[in-house]
Parts: sequence; structure tokens; C-alpha cells
Amino acid sequence: MKDNAKIVYRFQNNLYINLTNRCPNACVFCIKTKFSMVFNGYNLNLEGREPSAEEVLEEIYKQTKEGRVGQIVFCGYGEPTMRLNVLLEVASALKAKMAAGEYPKTPIRLNTLGLGNLVHGRDITGDLAKTLDSVSISINSPKEEEWLSIVRPLPQYKERGYKSVLEFIKLLASKMEDVTVTIVDKQGIDAEKTKELALSLGAKFRLREFIA
Repeated sequence: MKDNAKIVYRFQNNLYINLTNRCPNACVFCIKTKFSMVFNGYNLNLEGREPSAEEVLEEIYKQTKEGRVGQIVFCGYGEPTMRLNVLLEVASALKAKMAAGEYPKTPIRLNTLGLGNLVHGRDITGDLAKTLDSVSISINSPKEEEWLSIVRPLPQYKERGYKSVLEFIKLLASKMEDVTVTIVDKQGIDAEKTKELALSLGAKFRLREFIA
């Protein structure tokens, strides 16, 4: 990780946590390939040196002193659930400080592709529901074949990937209120069918802006 690589960066009044550059998918519209691992002027290339929970928390506290924070979001240029233990440790530490009045009450959100159960070989939704306020799942298609062609999962996630994402959404929505399924605009994806699917699984729906 270069000295100027950001593990926590500010965007639209939120703090985004860049835990890893690893991802189980290689989506056709992924901006980390378009922007050469740079976003909004921030270098997000960790070069394999992933931050510890202590490093992340230290940077969050530092940046919070610099101005008001709307939300804390696990997002970055990789799939946050690839580092589930660190994600949970950071979120739990923040929640503990909020409860003790040592940190401003701030919503904590996860942006994910929804493959966490398959990646870890177990149901992780209970852990997430205990430590997060909201989760946004980028499903990108209401059809399995289209999902495969758009998100391009790694070989080990192809066979069971789509069904695992649907199961992840349903399980998580049964445990917490604020679960949102998203697709990217201007990709020719059927937004209405995706919305119907999201609602049938107990989740909300949102159309995300396409970043060219």
C-alpha cells in the first residue's frame, strides 16, 4: 500500500472505508478499472496491504474531527465482506463508542455484492444485522444469466452465485429493516422486474446512478 493510498475517504459528507481491493466479481461497469484505482482524486490502490481494524478506526476518528459525517460506509474498491472479521470489529467498536457517548451517533452502512454467505461458507447475515444500520446489495439484474454476464463472478462463485445472493437478501431482510437492492442505471436492465424481485425478498429497491 502506497503512503498516499486512502483507507478512509470522504465523499458527499460520508466516510467510506476501503478495506480491500479483492472482489469475487469483475463487473463490466466497475469504476475501479475505468479510473485506474482512483476515485474523486483519492488513490484507493492498497497494493495488497490491507488495513487493520485499528488503522481504520484511527483514520475514522481523525477524519470525524475534520467535519460532520453523515454516514460511515463500508465500500471502497473491493468487496468489504471479503474481510468480514475486520468489518465487524470496526463496526462493533464504533457502536460501542456511540453507546458510551464517545462518538457521535452515525449510521453505519455496508455496500456489498451479496456473495458473503458463499464466500464464507456460512450465513453471515446475523453478524451483519447486529452491527450495521443498513445494507445496500448491488444485484445488477433480476435474471441469473444476465447477472452472470454483467457481474462476471470468479469461477468458484458461478454455479451457486445468483441463488446465494437472493438467499442473502432474503435472510438479511428478515433480520434488519433497512436492506436495499440496487442496479446501475443505463445498463439496459429491467428496473421494474428488479424492484418486484427486491420487494418479494423483503427488501427495498434503488436505481443507482451510472458513473461514466
